[in-house]
Amino acid sequence: MDDTDRHLISLLRRDARMSVAALARKLGVSRGTVSNRLRKLEDEHVVIGYTVQLRPEAEPDHIRAWMWVLVDGNRSRQVVASLLGEPGIQALHDTNGRWDLLAELRAESMAELSQLLERVRLIKGIANTETSILLATHR
Repeated sequence: MDDTDRHLISLLRRDARMSVAALARKLGVSRGTVSNRLRKLEDEHVVIGYTVQLRPEAEPDHIRAWMWVLVDGNRSRQVVASLLGEPGIQALHDTNGRWDLLAELRAESMAELSQLLERVRLIKGIANTETSILLATHR
């Protein structure tokens, strides 16, 4: 990736629906160049998808939480594979420091969140977890 690719990705992060013509204008390149770079970034799995981001208030009935996970020994691959199979886990991040992983959770009720937490705690290779419910987002 070069500076143009990084700038293209930056523009798409702000607005993934921006047209190829608008991207080309902002980058100072042709539409063909933008199309070719996008195709290359997708083919190389640098860009793996385009999504919609909702404000938490748009889904007031959903419960969002963060779960920090401590992995036992060197079982990270097994734990990650198990966590990625959980439908309530929206994203999973490797971290450094006290915790090995950070999972973004989403549930439709406290009962559903409780069941998700119970299933996660039973995964072999998880030594400890700590969960915090998201109360508000300030931007």
